[in-house]
Amino acid sequence: MDIRDLLLKDVMIMDMQATTKDEAIDELVHKYAEQGVINDEALYKQDIIKREAESTTGIGDGIAMPHAKDKAVQRATVMFAKSKNGVDFNALDGQPVHLFFMIAAPEGANNTHLAALAALSSLLIDPTLVGKLKEAQTPEEVQQLFADAQAAKEEKDAKDQAAQAEKKAAESSAKADTKRPYIVGVTACPNGIAHTYMAEAALIKAGEAAGVDIKIETNGSEGVKHLLTTDEIANADGVVIAADKKVKMARFDGKHLVNRPVIDGINKADDLIQEALNGKAPIYHDADAGDDADDAEGNSNGSVWGEVYKDLMNGISHMLPFVVGGGILMALSFIIEQFTGGKSLAFTFFNQAGNMAFAFMVPVLAGYIAESIGDRPALMPGFVGGFMATVYTGAYGGVYTASIAANAKSPAGFLGGIAAGFLAGYITVLLKKWTKHIPQSLDGMKPMLIFPILGLLIMAALMFFIINPIFSVINEWITHFLNSMGTGNAVILGLVLGGMMSIDMGGPFNKAAYVFATGAFTATNDGNLMAAVMAGGMVPPLATAIATAFWPKKFTDDERKAGISNWLLGISFITEGAIPFATADPVHVIGSSVIGAAIAGGLTQFWGVAVPAPHGGLWVSLLATNIWGYIAATVIGAVIAGVILGLWKPAKKA
Repeated sequence: MDIRDLLLKDVMIMDMQATTKDEAIDELVHKYAEQGVINDEALYKQDIIKREAESTTGIGDGIAMPHAKDKAVQRATVMFAKSKNGVDFNALDGQPVHLFFMIAAPEGANNTHLAALAALSSLLIDPTLVGKLKEAQTPEEVQQLFADAQAAKEEKDAKDQAAQAEKKAAESSAKADTKRPYIVGVTACPNGIAHTYMAEAALIKAGEAAGVDIKIETNGSEGVKHLLTTDEIANADGVVIAADKKVKMARFDGKHLVNRPVIDGINKADDLIQEALNGKAPIYHDADAGDDADDAEGNSNGSVWGEVYKDLMNGISHMLPFVVGGGILMALSFIIEQFTGGKSLAFTFFNQAGNMAFAFMVPVLAGYIAESIGDRPALMPGFVGGFMATVYTGAYGGVYTASIAANAKSPAGFLGGIAAGFLAGYITVLLKKWTKHIPQSLDGMKPMLIFPILGLLIMAALMFFIINPIFSVINEWITHFLNSMGTGNAVILGLVLGGMMSIDMGGPFNKAAYVFATGAFTATNDGNLMAAVMAGGMVPPLATAIATAFWPKKFTDDERKAGISNWLLGISFITEGAIPFATADPVHVIGSSVIGAAIAGGLTQFWGVAVPAPHGGLWVSLLATNIWGYIAATVIGAVIAGVILGLWKPAKKA
């Protein structure tokens, strides 16, 4: 496919009018809608924003590549757009974006289109091309620049392949004792449209500059390309993984391995190549090495606690939509009940819809914790274990009954679901080890019979006789403790949870506090602790917004701009808005935020605030039992943190 078939002249914008990121997205998406590339502007924009929430597509050097793949797209297209003054697009290098490439890929896009998109992405690594694009005046000129660059790349690739074949033949015939360093790698991103191939191109270019032979496997939307062979991996001096999703890792057992996000493969390719070569990269050890068919170990070579955290976060990220959607609908039903009574159709509809979504919370949590550990074979026993944690209970005599409708008297609950998820995952890992050496002719039985039957059998036995009895007691104790807390103890707990929300702003402490509050919410069916964590979580972004507004000279231009957006992020309970500030100045930002967040969390408990919704920030104030107490606690905590930060932070160096 000619690359000009994707870069349509009618879709280009040679003089963008947008001055902000939101305006840029609106302008680009609307252009697609005008030209009939998409048939649902709202859906496509929603997916673009969702992708930007994962990580910015402003890759640096004045380039951004927002992209989405959904059913609204009618044909694979790449929109070229140019901004004369530049747009603050939260690019990784903090610089304005002048060149936009918005990629639209339809669901089920064929390999030809995806290959062309991959080729287009890889061309943008060339600084010469980028410089010429910034000077281009017409759509025809843009098309020609890409066509010339694509032709030059294809010619170079052909020459490189011929030279590589000739070199291998010469080395083979001469049996040369010396050879150039050789590195293999894998690039992958969740969407697999742009970053995957840009990282591939950057790593290959860095390898060539360093005098290194290199082969990169890509795991993009068109599937795995340039699959690494066993011999290639065995002969490699090092391995570079630049990926934001799971990669089969067992095959790299025993190799020096560098594991980084895909964006580092684009912006830090030279560093990754050198780290893989200098022998200082850690040697990767896989507990399930040799079983590439179902690699259960994921793509991390971090610490044990790092792995546990990753697995738990996989469950929580999949669980959150059920918690938020179900929780808010249930909370709305309580408001409706106050005005119409519990027997109204509106109350019944909202309450039952919320309850049905909420009922999936623990099974989904357990299922995806298990899936993170043991891959797809662990999903079913994880779901079942989580379900059993919510509806099964029993006496120590061994008689167990299911009571779904009545919601079993003392289920294992949220904590039991977490335990079920980890057990299901590790049970699957063990089953894989036990069945690794069965005859190859019986391999097909493992995913279809052995794993589901044995996994379910073992999981059910553990839930019946160990997990439910133990965690039922723990759950009852926690419920009793929370229900019997006096005001003093509640305030202390609110202080602790509020402060934890600001220690790492989305990291392990933050998530631990949120998980604890969510577990308490499911156990006691009130939102006291949810109020504490939400108030505490809103403080850091609001504090930075206040400090940048009243002490602007102490912050950079980019920080002042980010401070403006943090007003909205703060009231929406998006703590991560303060992360750039905390990264640049952790002592002053985190220190002041923890103080303010702890005060906010404590005040919610002192004033008896409960928020029966697990997310939403100040947008769900109407659901709070003490609306003004909830708002006041948040505002007081934010103001205290903001004033401390503004006074404490040293003046910006000239």
